[in-house]
This record gives sequence, C-alpha cells and structure tokens, in this order.
Amino acid sequence: MSKLDRPVIDQARLVEEWKSALPNTLEQEDQARIWADESNPQALRVHITTAGHSGYTFDFKVTYVDSREVKVELVDVEQGQTHMDERTEIVQSLINDYVRHIHECTQALKEVTHA
Repeated sequence: MSKLDRPVIDQARLVEEWKSALPNTLEQEDQARIWADESNPQALRVHITTAGHSGYTFDFKVTYVDSREVKVELVDVEQGQTHMDERTEIVQSLINDYVRHIHECTQALKEVTHA
C-alpha cells in the first residue's frame, strides 16, 4: 500500500470515529469495544458482545488496505469463558453478520478516512 492510499487521519482519531460509528451499524443491544492495534498503525481491534443470553463474544482485527477498504480477520470467539469452534452454523452466521457490520462502518467513515 502506498502512503497516499492510507487513511488520512491518525490511528487515535480513527479509533474514536469507529467508537462513534460502529454502534450505529450493530443491533441495538450488541456492544462493541474498539482500540488501536499497537503492532500496526493501520489496524484496529474490535470486540463485540452479542445481546441476549448466548454470551458470545467476537474479536476481530480490522486492517485498512487502503483509505476506503478493510481486511477483517476473526481472532477469537468465546461463549462465557470458553473458546468456541467458529465453524458451527450459528457462530458462522454471527461472524458473517458482524463482518458485514464492520464493512458498513468502514463505508460510513470513508468521508473521514479518504481525502
């Protein structure tokens, strides 16, 4: 990626923008935490807790490949304190939904990240 293709705002401000925008793309009861990836200035970490009694949590690494597009990687899925097999149908469905929401957030922020 060339320097010109990177987001035009610094990582700290990008985290704050994501903290404002991501809840608007998730289900109202779901909760998200966003923080900077300390090893990559082009990446964020996203932790989503599902609403309801399922107790699922999802951790994603979101890396900007350019100023308008991200690569989303699943890092971990847990239910309570137990690591879950992400290949089950229910978990796959939730992962797909959250990846879609993350991409929606990226699109909502393109005016901020793209000059």
